[in-house]
Amino acid sequence: MGLSGGFVARVLALAAVMLTLLSPSTSSNSEGDALYTLRKSLNDPDNVLTSWDPTLVNPCTWFHITCNQDNRVTRVDLGNSNLSGHLVSDIAKLEHLQYLELYKNNIHGTIPAELGNLKSLISLDLYNNNISGTIPAQLGKLKSLVFLRLNDNKLNGRIPRELTAISSLKVLDVSNNDLCGTIPTIGPFERIPLNNFENNPRLEGPELLGLASYDTNC
Repeated sequence: MGLSGGFVARVLALAAVMLTLLSPSTSSNSEGDALYTLRKSLNDPDNVLTSWDPTLVNPCTWFHITCNQDNRVTRVDLGNSNLSGHLVSDIAKLEHLQYLELYKNNIHGTIPAELGNLKSLISLDLYNNNISGTIPAQLGKLKSLVFLRLNDNKLNGRIPRELTAISSLKVLDVSNNDLCGTIPTIGPFERIPLNNFENNPRLEGPELLGLASYDTNC
C-alpha cells in the first residue's frame, strides 16, 4: 500500500520541527564540553564547580553559568572562587559569551590568543591572578569589548597597538604587571587614566607619536 502525499509531508514537517528543537541542545553540548575542559584545567579546593556535570545535556543548569533564551552561554562568573590552574583555548568555543569573570583567583599560565575570537565579549576580567606572558594582539578583534581588566598579574611585553582599534573600550587596567615600552595615546586610550598603567617598572609613559618608538626598553 502506497503512502499518501499528505502523510509524507506531515512526517517531513515533524522531522524538521524535531531538528529545530534539537539544534540548541547540540550547541549546548558543544559549549558544555568546552566548559568541562576548563574545569579539568582548574584546581577547585572549595568545590565551586561540582555542578559542572558533563553528563547533563545543558550547561545552563550549572552554577556560575548564565545562558540566553536559546540556551547559549553568555556569562561565566568565577571571580574570587579560590581557583588555580590555567586557562584553555576551548573557552573560545563559547561563541555567544559576553562576560568572562575569573578575577581574584590564582590562575597562572598565559592568556589564550583564541579569546580574540569571542566576538560578543563585553567584559574580560582576569585581574588579581598570576597570569604571565604577553597580552595577545588578537584581543584587538574584540569589537564589542567595554571592560578589559588585566591588572595585578605577571604580564610582560608591550601593550598591543591592536587594542587601539576597539572603539567600544571604556575601561582598561593593566597596572601592577611587568609591561614595557610606551602607552598608546590614540583611540580609546585617549580617555584611559594614567594610573591604570602604574607599577609597570619598565613602562615608559605615553608615546610621543612620530618622536618615540613604542618598543623601546622591551
